[in-house]
Amino acid sequence: MFENTMEDHHFEKTDSGASITYPLQCSALRKNGYVMIRSKPCKIVEMTTSKSGKHGHAKVHLVGIDIFTNRKYEDICPSTHNMSVPLVKREDYQLADISDDGYMTLMSDNGDIREDLKVPENELGEALKLDYGKEVDLMVTVLKACGEESVIAIKTNTSLKK
Repeated sequence: MFENTMEDHHFEKTDSGASITYPLQCSALRKNGYVMIRSKPCKIVEMTTSKSGKHGHAKVHLVGIDIFTNRKYEDICPSTHNMSVPLVKREDYQLADISDDGYMTLMSDNGDIREDLKVPENELGEALKLDYGKEVDLMVTVLKACGEESVIAIKTNTSLKK
């Protein structure tokens, strides 16, 4: 009656299914850890717990700083509820070059080259350009979370011998 062939089906290509966040009970969060507040990956800078009322749960007041924009966010959550925690990856690269259009050439420890990150448009980016202009060997720290990447720190590369 009905015959199904591969042509009858349309398959969408998707990613590996790896999540960008994972759930964690609010009471298990810690200062200097990470949490999603208003869909933004934040570093927890302050946490206070209020005692439960007669019929309620203890509540946790969280203050977090967005790891990419440095904006401050706050949230209140019952201590027994789950919060989303972003998967944050931190990696150091050696700065090899800065192109005229502001893209950096970065080299990882294993020698892989990437040229897809722009110099940040903030004080850190200005310091990076200034040191690069002085021919200082620099290492940049890149933070990656929730599909975003940004340079969050620079330091003089002391591992290079002249």
